[in-house]
Amino acid sequence: MAGTVAKTCLSPLALLTRRLSAPEFITQCCYHKKVVDHYENPRNVGTLDKNSKNVGTGLVGAPACGDVMKLQIEVDDHGKIVDARFKTFGCGSAIASSSLATEWVKGKSVDEALTIKNTDIAKELCLPPVKLHCSMLAEDAIKAALADYRRKQQDDQQEAVRASV
Repeated sequence: MAGTVAKTCLSPLALLTRRLSAPEFITQCCYHKKVVDHYENPRNVGTLDKNSKNVGTGLVGAPACGDVMKLQIEVDDHGKIVDARFKTFGCGSAIASSSLATEWVKGKSVDEALTIKNTDIAKELCLPPVKLHCSMLAEDAIKAALADYRRKQQDDQQEAVRASV
């Protein structure tokens, strides 16, 4: 019975019948199972070559809580996002938001990726109001990575024009 209770949120009965470590208590009580899954099994952790013209990098942070999120996208010649990577320093919700964001942007066009909203991320992960800033960071990181990619493309086009003149 204690195992069933612990999966939703710990009750005083569960604390009496089963001892939990502090990390286990936090993951069982305070985070939704989707957040715990992305935290314990993060998808797409790593980096891409930031110097590549097909890679956009977004680096965002929230000074209030100390979360820092780097999200990178790789776009093919047809404008489709073929890969995404992240590195996040922050709480479980920030890591989960980054992980989910990289899953969602893959396979989308640059314009489609701009439609991903923090509210969609928060809803999918069942984030409580106090953790909404984590989903906002993920949306901001996507936008920053896309802006960096577009800037590189414009710079590349301007260089091509200068070379042809």
